[in-house]
Amino acid sequence: MKKYILNTFIVAALLSVATSCGDNFGTMNISPNSPSNPNTASILTGALRNVGVAVTGIQPGLYVQHFGDVTYIEESRYKTVNFDYNGFYAGPLMNLQFIIQQNTDAATKSNAAATGSNANQIATARILKAYFFQFLTDRWGDIAYSEALKAAGDFNPKFDKQQDIYTDLFKEWKEAAAQFDGGKTVQGDILLGGNIARWKKFANSLRAIAALRLSKVDPAKGKAEFAAAVADGLLASNADNVKYGYLSEANNEHPLYNNYITTNRKDFAVASTFVDYLNKVNDPRLPAIADKNINGAYRGVPYGVFPPTWKAQDVSLAAATMRQQNSPVNVLTYAQVLFAQAEAAQLGWISGNAKTLYEAAIKASMEQWGVYTADGFDKYIAQPEVAFTSAKAIEQIATQRWIALFYQNSEAWAEWRRTGFPVLKPAEKPLNGGTEIPRRMAYPTTAPTLNKTNYDAIVTSQGADDQYTRVWWDKK
Repeated sequence: MKKYILNTFIVAALLSVATSCGDNFGTMNISPNSPSNPNTASILTGALRNVGVAVTGIQPGLYVQHFGDVTYIEESRYKTVNFDYNGFYAGPLMNLQFIIQQNTDAATKSNAAATGSNANQIATARILKAYFFQFLTDRWGDIAYSEALKAAGDFNPKFDKQQDIYTDLFKEWKEAAAQFDGGKTVQGDILLGGNIARWKKFANSLRAIAALRLSKVDPAKGKAEFAAAVADGLLASNADNVKYGYLSEANNEHPLYNNYITTNRKDFAVASTFVDYLNKVNDPRLPAIADKNINGAYRGVPYGVFPPTWKAQDVSLAAATMRQQNSPVNVLTYAQVLFAQAEAAQLGWISGNAKTLYEAAIKASMEQWGVYTADGFDKYIAQPEVAFTSAKAIEQIATQRWIALFYQNSEAWAEWRRTGFPVLKPAEKPLNGGTEIPRRMAYPTTAPTLNKTNYDAIVTSQGADDQYTRVWWDKK
């Protein structure tokens, strides 16, 4: 079975206060591993390591048929229903809340300022907190939010409505971007290198993507939030792409490298649905996304088909060029932002030409994957399946976004659920009595035992705690 490992950073270990046995020993009895002043830079680094986990968790990539199972045909048939989010609360979210606290409290803020101005550390932590909370609510729906992260202050937090969470996320991203000051840049930032201008663009772009989630449930608010985010400044080129960088060492290596090389399991290959479509439209990104099989052909693994009649060598694994030990993964890209603007223009949310933005997004995606040529691009967008048509604009934008979001698994699943495009068929024989592709993840099995009253209340309100109850913004 697959392992989903959370690299949590234990704040408690950093809070142990060194003590002395007496003046005769001076500082000899003070442990250098238990500092009295926690290093917020190290805590930020620990929290940021979970960004890679959020992006690369494989299950949503199976749901949107970017990937399929190679040998154990279970997860692409939706075997797992309950998924655990406890590590995100106990790990990065608690750590980010701690950074905010250390930079806010009068007794600690002067020491915390050694690793960046108080305002800049708080702003960075707020942006990341909102990022992780959006990741959680998009997967599970209504979750603990307003009463979360209080530790012993509240062991039984209520579940907030996703609509209310989204309202607060917009506020957090906007206020945090405005909170940065001219002080020292943030140390420990392994995502954007302490670059404040990039953090602002990241926050604004997250707001725009989140605003589009509201296209079917609250288009008026979505339009207002989207326009405000655009005005504040989004990613403006591929140079602005936000990537999480893995390392050439076993403790922080690319997950697909770990699966293909380190453990030699090869559990997942590129799905037939995805490979067949890219072949159909002669997509130049295919060689950058998938390897050829042993026969020198691009062959996706049959999606959700049981029993398997193939081996890993018979199908196309993810391309070696994208899953080296230290390969980066895309967190948020210029292509995503352009596709969002193309859809917003088509919806009348912003001024601009939807066709121009759509084609610019495809070009940016090709450049991002390293396959762009002017001639190849012109031929590609001239194909009937790809050429922009206003009557099919939303479907075309969504389908091209589906391609561009390969291995941005949670985001690809969210966009597919919201738009319904491309039209995907469920696995042939879903497990657990299902008949559809899952629309959400069920709460951890600990929820009804450790927080029963609030769990029962939210199931009554949101709907059955299964894979098919839709989250708030996921409407037909």
